[in-house]
Amino acid sequence: MRLLVVEDEPKLAQYLHKGLSEHGHVVDLAHDGIEGRRLATGGEYDLVLLDVMLPGIDGYGVLRAIRERSRALPVLMLTARDAVEDRVRGLEEGADDYLVKPFAFTELLARVAALLRRSGQGQEQALTQLSLADLELDLLARRVTRAGQRLELTAKEFNLLTLLLRRRGQILSRTTLAERVWGMNFDSDTNLVEVAVRRLRAKLDDPFPAKLLHTVRGMGYVLEERAE
Repeated sequence: MRLLVVEDEPKLAQYLHKGLSEHGHVVDLAHDGIEGRRLATGGEYDLVLLDVMLPGIDGYGVLRAIRERSRALPVLMLTARDAVEDRVRGLEEGADDYLVKPFAFTELLARVAALLRRSGQGQEQALTQLSLADLELDLLARRVTRAGQRLELTAKEFNLLTLLLRRRGQILSRTTLAERVWGMNFDSDTNLVEVAVRRLRAKLDDPFPAKLLHTVRGMGYVLEERAE
């Protein structure tokens, strides 16, 4: 899932970026309301985590701009304000949920998963165990095994496999993989995706007789079990 975090406190922003990225999300950061409004209304995100107290434009102003563009995009407000009237205002402005700082990261993850699930974006995101044939992936333990053997993957390889496994049976283009795994616009002059897929395939498929990761020429890649 692609998330936008709008938070002006640098340490908290980096903490959220690191934690959410480690759980398989692609995360963009904005450090003020103006940049947050630009990204939130101009990008394609699955969820926005939005601080209230922001320089330039406050979180309520960003939220209004988001709701003018989309009623469906989930927005989770983050704020140090815990007064009832502040929470009520956020919800009345169109926020989907409200989390008061300081908060436990596990609670944040649970709320993010609930919002994605509620919006129809995260049915599979809420799963912690994914599998295909003899391949098993544990999102919480960050563990991958095939035929009972542990696969040692880098963080990007794990996130790439997670996306392919969530979308098993679907052909994913290089553009989609670049956006969802690296959070970047695809540049046809780079072979970043091809190199990453090649390295993942060397660990995932090469040691095993049955191949799961397939190239669809001119279209992209698909993870699926095929008859020999």
